[in-house]
Amino acid sequence: MEIDSLSSLERREILLTDIRNAIEVEWANPLKMNNDDAVLRSSLTLSDIDSAYARMRRFSPLLRQLFPETEYRNGIIDSDLVEVPRLKEALNSPRIGANITGRLMMKLDSHLAVAGSVKARGGIYEVLKHAETLAVEHGILENFEDDYCKLAGAEARKFFASQKLQVGSTGNLGLAVGIMGAALGFQTIVHMSGDAKEWKKALLRSRGAVVLEHAGSYSEAVEAGRLESKADASSYFVDDESSQELFLGYAVAAKMLTAQLQREKIAVDKQHPLFVYLPCGVGGAPGGITFGLKQLFGEHVHCFFVEPTQAPCMLLGMLTGLFNNISVQDIGLSGNTQADGLAVGRPSDFVGEFIMPFLSGSFTIKDKRIFDYLHLLWEQEGIFLEPSACAAIHGPVCMGRSAVMDEYKYDNNLGRYMANATHIIWATGGNLVPEEIRAQLLAKKL
Repeated sequence: MEIDSLSSLERREILLTDIRNAIEVEWANPLKMNNDDAVLRSSLTLSDIDSAYARMRRFSPLLRQLFPETEYRNGIIDSDLVEVPRLKEALNSPRIGANITGRLMMKLDSHLAVAGSVKARGGIYEVLKHAETLAVEHGILENFEDDYCKLAGAEARKFFASQKLQVGSTGNLGLAVGIMGAALGFQTIVHMSGDAKEWKKALLRSRGAVVLEHAGSYSEAVEAGRLESKADASSYFVDDESSQELFLGYAVAAKMLTAQLQREKIAVDKQHPLFVYLPCGVGGAPGGITFGLKQLFGEHVHCFFVEPTQAPCMLLGMLTGLFNNISVQDIGLSGNTQADGLAVGRPSDFVGEFIMPFLSGSFTIKDKRIFDYLHLLWEQEGIFLEPSACAAIHGPVCMGRSAVMDEYKYDNNLGRYMANATHIIWATGGNLVPEEIRAQLLAKKL
């Protein structure tokens, strides 16, 4: 049967069967809306992103003081945008056959200051917003025009020491919240699931955070942290499954990317489409970045999530329309993956339904292919990424060689403009991985 002759219900059932059998799939979102309509129905706006960005700028002098590695960006948490031509050539080789046209770029959130992953954006932002709220309420800061370096002073640290921050994490969000919270003097508690890597736990403890280990899944670790925090009036919980503050912290990345594209003389318009590929776990980081990009570039940016075949929680929630009310375990998948940051069985109860009108589609990837890309990127560009970050490399490969994506390009009148396209692989983590663990990952074959 030809693909064009299949009904949408038949396609959905075939896709669900493949997902259940852990087969790699490509999905073009049939419910993506016209951008103007999606923006009109959204509860968040560009002004919310602008406010978040202004807050980050207010904190920049404090970040420069606490983290000297932010000095060269004037205390702003951002990363380089680089072209990866040798990776493109390797992906386009007959062995892989990606057929990528246009420019292939990489956004190195893997190298973000302080926490070394995309979580540095949302996690640090939410900690700073909470600290700002408390400081203004208790008179440590007079107003938003005050000197934020006061928050590194004795009065502020004494006050923050009486307050708790808690978070549930597979690793990278825990690093961002734990490092930032401890640097300000909060009692910082990170609830980590069984998927979390030992080196991440050790790093957190070395920075002064308390790590509580849970044998169960990511969702169980989050729930444990949520319940413990709720029982303590002095505790604030950074909720990866539902936080709008995390989401807005991630969305600020779009404003920073805009300036980088301008410096690279990369246009984003009808004749020059932008494609962005984002690894997806619970959904906060890719959802926030997608929202920010769609606010700024509208119909001219096309955002895709990439998830492991054993943990495609966001795709499953969107495809069934059940969002947070279904887990990958419900359909017989394990939720286990070598890409620990993506080892999530149930998606955010906020992001999925919110971002669906903006999202172009999703891809799934097997762990073996993730490691193939990890090795290829290192060999061709000398860039090391965590396995979870390498999942995004599958995005432009699917875009270039998938029949589903050929149909997407046809439906969106993109075919004639693909030679002018810019593809961005959003690299989400890896810079803080210890050398011995890097060596093990680079030697690993699945």
